[in-house]
Amino acid sequence: MTGRTSTSSQGFSAEERAAMKEHAQELKASAKRRGTREEKAAADEAAVVAKIAEMREADRAMAERIHALIKENAPELAPKLWYGMPAYARDGKVVCFFQSAQKFNARYATLGFNDAARLDEGTMWPTAFALTELTPAAEARIAELVRRAAG
Repeated sequence: MTGRTSTSSQGFSAEERAAMKEHAQELKASAKRRGTREEKAAADEAAVVAKIAEMREADRAMAERIHALIKENAPELAPKLWYGMPAYARDGKVVCFFQSAQKFNARYATLGFNDAARLDEGTMWPTAFALTELTPAAEARIAELVRRAAG
């Protein structure tokens, strides 16, 4: 099995339904948010930090470090929640995101990139990377990918 659990042959898993509900709540919260642009950005980042704090230790440590790497290497990307995951956007479009292993009961966490990421390389390139731990080499690769993705 590929990480999907509690599925019927025709529907979404319980984890997928929960992610969709989280996304709907994120959209409602964002629409209700008042204040300056800076205050809204601070609230979005606080929500990301809070979501990271809820993760299991191994995922939390990776998510905290990835959050710091993205802020260091692509400060123009704005942190926000996306389907209940820490994500980083440019002009409102998600460029990259961190999916904890527990999110969909997977055996590894994932660093993913959406089509807004500027990673194009010929006619085929990876858009998601499995993470089991962050080594110095992995951190260097993430920093380089995030800089390229942010463009």
